[in-house]
Amino acid sequence: MRVAAFDCGTNSLRLLIADVAADGTLTDLHRETRIVRLGQGVDATGEFAPEALERTFVVAKEFAEVAAEYQPEKLRFVATSASRDVKNRDEFFAGIVSILGVVPDVIAGEEEARLSFLGATANLTGADGPYVVMDLGGGSTELVLGREDVQAALSMDIGSVRLTERHMPVETPSEDQIQAALADIDGQLDQAAQIVDFSAPRTFIGVAGTVTTITAGILGLESYQRERIHGAHISVADVAEESRKLLAMDRQERTDLPYMHPGRVDVIGAGSLLFARIVARFDQAVTAAGGSLDIRISETDILDGTALDLALTSS
Repeated sequence: MRVAAFDCGTNSLRLLIADVAADGTLTDLHRETRIVRLGQGVDATGEFAPEALERTFVVAKEFAEVAAEYQPEKLRFVATSASRDVKNRDEFFAGIVSILGVVPDVIAGEEEARLSFLGATANLTGADGPYVVMDLGGGSTELVLGREDVQAALSMDIGSVRLTERHMPVETPSEDQIQAALADIDGQLDQAAQIVDFSAPRTFIGVAGTVTTITAGILGLESYQRERIHGAHISVADVAEESRKLLAMDRQERTDLPYMHPGRVDVIGAGSLLFARIVARFDQAVTAAGGSLDIRISETDILDGTALDLALTSS
């Protein structure tokens, strides 16, 4: 079955057009990401900014034209964190309906977690379960624990954009700003640990653009290379060191990194801090329980999960 999956988050709008076989094998036909920053200022104002809506609609129109060329049998437009509680989401809905003819599916955190887990683990090889999937977005971060199926999941109200706007909206954050962000992160993780057993996983799988961009830096890539990033093994120390470097850079230094998307330049520091703290907390818990944690990076995530779910549950 040919499907078109749209994933609209706080920071990016993404499109995947794919053929999905009956056994779940997914073959990409077109995959594209654009930074639209739909969630600009949402944490402070509670509504979408007019310019953010306009950016999103412009890209949605371009994606709609691409999708039409492939004639998918099924289409789903998934909207996540930024779209859940805004006052003016009807305006967003109306715009997307006029462009694509479908109502955005604003999914709850639990559904976001399920789709992320499906996408990240569908073709995972050489990894021991249980797995925890961390989907680090702009407005929220999902933690999903499971093996064949999801055992526990939650969505935390922190992400690269929210942390930046709350604590470090400057080129190079001060130590006080970093500590304030860490206190916010730790408070969320303390609550998360009541739902997800941090000591249970044997494989930690990081997904989404912030994570893959940081991994490109850890690998020392001269350009963003999806095939090199997918399946990469990294360490807690790798992430901590890369975060330290990114937080110490100014905007131009981050812009000059050869693998950096321009739309991630101002939020990658906060995102790296969040990534480093989460993976460290899991590693500490697993080690204390007598185990060891394999940290892997996946280029397949909620977008792939949405495409798979759309095809395999379709009547």
